[in-house]
Amino acid sequence: MIEPILSDDVAQALERGRAVVALESTIFSNLGLPAPANAEALGLCKQAVLDHGATPAVTAILDGRPHVGLSPDEEKRVLQGTRKVAERDLAVAQAQGWDVGVTTVSATVALAHAAGISVFATGGIGGVHRGSEVSGDVSADLDAIANHPVIIVCAGAKAFLDLPRTLEYLETAGVPVLGWQHDWFPAFYTRSSGLPIPHRVDDERVVCDVLRFRARSATGVLLTVPIPVDDEIPASRIDAVLTAALEASARAGVAGPAVTPYVLARIEQETDGESVPANLALARNNADLAARIAVALAV
Repeated sequence: MIEPILSDDVAQALERGRAVVALESTIFSNLGLPAPANAEALGLCKQAVLDHGATPAVTAILDGRPHVGLSPDEEKRVLQGTRKVAERDLAVAQAQGWDVGVTTVSATVALAHAAGISVFATGGIGGVHRGSEVSGDVSADLDAIANHPVIIVCAGAKAFLDLPRTLEYLETAGVPVLGWQHDWFPAFYTRSSGLPIPHRVDDERVVCDVLRFRARSATGVLLTVPIPVDDEIPASRIDAVLTAALEASARAGVAGPAVTPYVLARIEQETDGESVPANLALARNNADLAARIAVALAV
């Protein structure tokens, strides 16, 4: 069983029934964004949550213990983190006493559920990888979303994934997929992947009610939010970049969990850093909406 250590502010907020928003730590490490953008992302996301009266709860493994909510000194350690922790790794990280482990979506969803937190904000989720019919590469994020009753607020799945198959997987797993005031499944850097969203929602209360009325008690809810209009990278520009990044990944023999940080780094390089401010904008936007939903859920 997971027994995370809660920071004082997170513990007090949960005890008093106040809004709390979980935040993964991979995006705030060098595996998610290069320094100093990773620290900027952390500050932006935390402030967006605080602005709505909610409490941010960054998750991580520190000294072999799972943490939900971090002190400033602990956050500094996360910014330097280089070891990813998915849900499957949580037990190993504790058993082996890992110094610093930055949590992915799947691990954060599991830790949020264990702590009693119902809302989680991230950038984009993992999904079914292109070529999965050969590699079998499907992110653990999808299984975690299907097995923990948490609302995940994101900008869709990473753009370099097989998005149609990702949506099919979520349908098979019984996960409600919602589009926030938008009719199309977003593709991280771009507002629309060209794939229709299963269900559009336009206010926070409806999102909360979808979680309450879910058919399967263990299943989460995926709320997708398009990147703000002014921060979008047009599909005409990003598609060629994605293709080049994936081809470089294949030539380098990169596979499994290493694909995401490798491809994101290549995208940053190929866009002359344009992807970084886009990533910051969508992460902050997601944290802002997650806080509003957490506040509505706490009423």
